[in-house]
Amino acid sequence: MALKLDGNAQAERIKCELKARVSALADQGLRPGLGTLLVGEDPGSLKYVEGKHRDCAQVGIRSIRRQLPASADTREVVNAVEALNADPACTGFIVQLPLPRGVNQNTVIEAVDPAKDADGMHPVNLGQLVLRTSGPLASPLPCTPRGVLALLDAYGIDLSGKDVCVLGRGLTVGRTIGLLLTRREVNATVTLCHTGTRNLSDHLRRADVVVAAAGSAGLVRAEDVKPGVVLVDVGVSRVWDGGQGRWRIKGDIDPGARRSAAAYTPNPGGVGPMTRAMLLANVVEAAEREARHR
Repeated sequence: MALKLDGNAQAERIKCELKARVSALADQGLRPGLGTLLVGEDPGSLKYVEGKHRDCAQVGIRSIRRQLPASADTREVVNAVEALNADPACTGFIVQLPLPRGVNQNTVIEAVDPAKDADGMHPVNLGQLVLRTSGPLASPLPCTPRGVLALLDAYGIDLSGKDVCVLGRGLTVGRTIGLLLTRREVNATVTLCHTGTRNLSDHLRRADVVVAAAGSAGLVRAEDVKPGVVLVDVGVSRVWDGGQGRWRIKGDIDPGARRSAAAYTPNPGGVGPMTRAMLLANVVEAAEREARHR
């Protein structure tokens, strides 16, 4: 039977550790603060932001919420980013994506102070990840890729020398996870596949580990993977369940593929909780860096 990689359980363990570190910072007179900037009222984004602030309450991190209407333009969003940059109570913050049409996402991300980049998506921080192929990293790391690696490590899954097939080339996972997987400390070999990849099934069947982050429900089928594969399901799609008469969440990996797997992440309950835990970790680590430089 395949090993279930329980992201909920591991995220709770990480939050317990972070709570102790937040308490130690409080003894030094410093309380970490997570800011969120939400533009518009996308239901998925609203739910995700609410979850982040519940996590903050669990570990003792201050919550700082900023929201703009969907009609906000790029300048208004950048002004809100600059206000969070200047707020001493805000240790780190995220701009919730996606942004409404007409708002230049790159301009907004580039306006974030790299030291307060809780998502690890600022070009300066991504550049550090590109340059530093081994050794310690002092810059914040992209939350979902970091969460994937932390979850695999928690279950003793060694990636050294393994062939990892990543599906999807989005900035959040696809374009960034390879930077972590190919660091010398991890030492994996990565194939990045996307909508332009020919013979996708061939790439999948060669992989020791599949990281599916395409946002295409059920894309990876049982016949696409080899026995003993590790399946990491990052993609999230809302699909209509006619039998149940409701929308439900479905991942990129068809559950039937688990029959061949050595280990798999459930979806939901796998990578999602780890992403949120890593966001908190980035905020706490930023506060710890600030404490060291006082």
